[in-house]
Amino acid sequence: MRLASAQGRLTLGAAALGTGMAFLDGTVVNVALPAIGEDLDAGLAGLQWTVNAYALTLAGLLLIGGSLGDHIGRRRVFAWGVAWFALASLLCTVAPTIETLIAARAIQGVGAAMLTPGSLALLEATFHPDDRGAAIGAWSGLAGVSTAIGPFLGGWLVEAVSWRLIFLINLPLAAAVLWASRAIPESSDASVRGQRLDVAGAALAALGLAGVTYALTEGPGGSWTDPAVLVLGVGGVLAMAAFLAQQARGAHPLVPLDIFSSRLFSAANAMTFVVYAALAGALFLLPIQLQQVTGYTPLEAGASLIPMTIVMLLLSSWAGRLAQRIGPRLPMGVGPIVAAAGLALLVRVGPDAGYVADVLPAVVVFGLGLAITVAPLSVAVLGAAGEARAGIASAINNAVSRVAGLLAVAVIPVAAGISGDDYLVPAAFDEGFETGVLISAALCASGGVLSLALVRNPEPAAEPEPAPAHCAISGPPPEIPAHPGAGIVGR
Repeated sequence: MRLASAQGRLTLGAAALGTGMAFLDGTVVNVALPAIGEDLDAGLAGLQWTVNAYALTLAGLLLIGGSLGDHIGRRRVFAWGVAWFALASLLCTVAPTIETLIAARAIQGVGAAMLTPGSLALLEATFHPDDRGAAIGAWSGLAGVSTAIGPFLGGWLVEAVSWRLIFLINLPLAAAVLWASRAIPESSDASVRGQRLDVAGAALAALGLAGVTYALTEGPGGSWTDPAVLVLGVGGVLAMAAFLAQQARGAHPLVPLDIFSSRLFSAANAMTFVVYAALAGALFLLPIQLQQVTGYTPLEAGASLIPMTIVMLLLSSWAGRLAQRIGPRLPMGVGPIVAAAGLALLVRVGPDAGYVADVLPAVVVFGLGLAITVAPLSVAVLGAAGEARAGIASAINNAVSRVAGLLAVAVIPVAAGISGDDYLVPAAFDEGFETGVLISAALCASGGVLSLALVRNPEPAAEPEPAPAHCAISGPPPEIPAHPGAGIVGR
């Protein structure tokens, strides 16, 4: 389909809003963390788990979600995920304790694991090749705006009513996505039909991530020699090793390891890991810093990130077209380095920080770097894998970004010296925040260096030879398609 058609606009809208809903929930919670901690009497570990329970099930099940879409239909699995996500959001809204909120967030992540990989795979499978770069760029921009607007929306809802409304807003959004998704043509991967889903692989990946994350989150606040920390941490590492071994020898693996034989695909995912770790670490710490140290209200803390939203909205589609024209290497190299500069500027955000002098420059530069990076990265990942593997390629890349964020939220506060109830002590948190954003900046810059060193632009496709003119009077004229996109839809 073409992007300018009514069906194309509805498809793009459904995919972007569905993904945006999941991305929104990944960031809207951050600005509400102090309010959640106060209302439900939670320490730093409880707040980390409020973020990581969602990220854990999302990261652990993304691969099975992408594979399920390739098997039985991407539109169908996408719609299932949206409905599941809405139900889980309702559970989060009524959670009476931090433990029940964490459990509801884990359930919510399952729905996100079904809808997130499907949304990007739908664009790759249904749009005309000439429009894919623009469609992915627009998807990146709109979904990225959801990520960026989350803190503002969360801050307004927390201040105006309650933190519980940050979950309730997902219900009307989900209804809109389900309505628009009726326009999406169904697609799947014909090469995997009849194959069994790799449920064992999905279970090993989820268990491995859960064990490692538990150890990294609970170990610093208690004791690394605690039996639960030791058993689950070591068990998680063993489960991850078993997952890799099982994928290497399985007949129908969840992650076909040969997909990493593409240098571009491997490099893009390595860059994804470090950049999204930086992003998650910074966006976990910044809303707490603005509220607990600088003295912003939740609304002011969220509103301070609006310029990042505007920059991403204006530039992401352009960045997608640019990557399609000149190749992804340069944008993927320059973008993270620009974003790292923005993160480094956040060290100026302290007790006496002014918005225009200290917060705004960092936010604008950071948003510029993300806008340059995200769409070219998506174009590179899907282009390297090809249309037939769009679902699993999207799932792998999303899983890499989520695992990166999961580990960053567990590790970066600890590496910065923040633990226990430090978020309630402004001086202690301020000191750790400065270290934390510098760690995030270094990670982000390393992603740019990785891209410049490892990414190579794909070779341009060879122009087809012109068909010879048909001159035989007795023969039929050559058959010409009615329009250039004939046969693309539903392929």
